[in-house]
Amino acid sequence: MSANPRGRGRGRTKGGHEVEHPDERWMASYMDMITVLMCMFLVLFAMSSVDQDKYMALKESLATGFGEVESQKIDTASGTIVTKDEVEDGTGYSVDKAQADHSTAASGAEDTNADPAAAVVPPTATKADLAAAKAELDDLQAIERAISGNLQKAGQDANVQFRLDARGLTVRLVGSDTYFGTNSADLSDQARRIMDAIAPVLRDADHDVSVEGHADSRNSTAPYATNWELSSARATGVLRDLVERGRMPAEHIQSVGFGSSRPLAKGTRDQDLALNRRVDIVVLSNADQDVSALMPALAAAQDGARSG
Repeated sequence: MSANPRGRGRGRTKGGHEVEHPDERWMASYMDMITVLMCMFLVLFAMSSVDQDKYMALKESLATGFGEVESQKIDTASGTIVTKDEVEDGTGYSVDKAQADHSTAASGAEDTNADPAAAVVPPTATKADLAAAKAELDDLQAIERAISGNLQKAGQDANVQFRLDARGLTVRLVGSDTYFGTNSADLSDQARRIMDAIAPVLRDADHDVSVEGHADSRNSTAPYATNWELSSARATGVLRDLVERGRMPAEHIQSVGFGSSRPLAKGTRDQDLALNRRVDIVVLSNADQDVSALMPALAAAQDGARSG
């Protein structure tokens, strides 16, 4: 019996006759092509069906956004539309106060133009948070009174300022000439007397302390390459004195140098430069951030009540 060269294309009937069977593999490709064509027509049909209302809304929105037509609605989510001429110098437009306050608090920077009396207790503050903020405020104010009293007894209160904000109490050592020699991080004798008045209070206060050095905008000279090194060295000098002579617990104190990046005064007069050459001893609040944020408003309310 000879082999069938078309084995898959032929068969035999009962009578022995061979029957031809055509190869049907082409049908798979044909069905795939039909499926693809059907999908293409469905997509074309879907693209041709436009929601007229949505289309008109999109059209009006784009026209309003590009300033072509005036809108009768105010979109509070996207802000105010201004022309190119109105934003050349940026005047007349303000930053969202809540966003600005958040950025300032996150960076640790101070808003030197802020009015403490403008602080307002948010309506969402709970009685428990207000009570905790009041207790923390009383604690920090007691520290301020104790330091101020020691400085007055020593006759050294002229070059020390106090500021209370959401971070805590800042004891500001203003005017580097009082505390350091030119381009030096060694404390002067007068600075040591001031430290003797501050250290005992901080040692017993049970608060973490951040010593922060600042410099004016003038370039530093030898032995410090930049104002970063100079401000850091002076902050470390104050820290060492508080720890070594004042016996401040080392695990509760840190130092950092900000160079000239955070000035208190923008001018270049001698008094402005002297104000920017400073070391801040920040008595950090022990309260939670939400509680500490209430303290400036409470302090402003106290000041208003006393002045009234």
